[in-house]
Amino acid sequence: MSLEDPVIITCSISGAIANREQCPSIPYTPDEYASEARRAVDEGAAMIHIHARTPDGVPSYEIEDFRAITEAIEAEVDEVIINYSTGAIGVPLDKRIAYLRELKPDVAALNMGSMNYAKFSKRRKAFVFNTVFENSFDTITTLLGEMNDLGIKPEHECFDSGHVANLDPLLEMGILRPPLQVSCVMGVTGGIRPTPRNLAHMSQQVADGVEHEWGVIAIGRGQWALIATALTLGGNVRVGLEDNFYLPDGEMARSNGDLIAKARAMTQDVGRRSATVAEARTMLGLSPRRELTRREVLGGAA
Repeated sequence: MSLEDPVIITCSISGAIANREQCPSIPYTPDEYASEARRAVDEGAAMIHIHARTPDGVPSYEIEDFRAITEAIEAEVDEVIINYSTGAIGVPLDKRIAYLRELKPDVAALNMGSMNYAKFSKRRKAFVFNTVFENSFDTITTLLGEMNDLGIKPEHECFDSGHVANLDPLLEMGILRPPLQVSCVMGVTGGIRPTPRNLAHMSQQVADGVEHEWGVIAIGRGQWALIATALTLGGNVRVGLEDNFYLPDGEMARSNGDLIAKARAMTQDVGRRSATVAEARTMLGLSPRRELTRREVLGGAA
């Protein structure tokens, strides 16, 4: 690893499950999203992963909530890659496609397999929730076809090594456009156990032959060991209040910026550096920015 091997640091800014009773810094309003995005970008994030909420914090899949949050971020941050979530349980597929069609983010998450999806309490010895996360090949190919038509880069979220293998038929069909962006999601009950050895195994399953990008999304307080593993193995990393509230010393983060700052410091500790937004675009095979930001337009008019 070296400074010539930059790391794409992504901020998962809010998620759809956590609330302010659990962490006071979770953003709800568009202005709060924008402030958190500013803190994250200032500390080295090149991409912002967005789950939309209404201003009172309720998870939303409405076009106007995604629009308001995105416009607030773009007005506050000079440049960042915007990544929308498309994963949901009980939300119709056409509703999730609608905001992609209307707003055309740079990147959209694409979950790569169906699975049990749960949270288990060791203290209670019971499930906090327990459901099935449906991501059939029909769902995957429908979303992928829309993303291809819209020029949106899919981020392939893989919760187990078999999900990485689900990329193979799509590559054979020619409906995936290299380089791939593969995220190894670890720490969800129903998915692969969150261990450094398992992360090494998953990263090795990514198809050979092209300079694909892979990284880790680690859920919970064990996140930092997996961040260190990914950085050492040459991967990218995601941190943010969706995934984990706590710094390695157990202190609750005051903002997404605290978490990004720690990820950037760890990146430097292994002899790498955080990628700029322009570098991240090149690494992911994204086209140059489609238009000037509102801030640049206003600045040019002045």
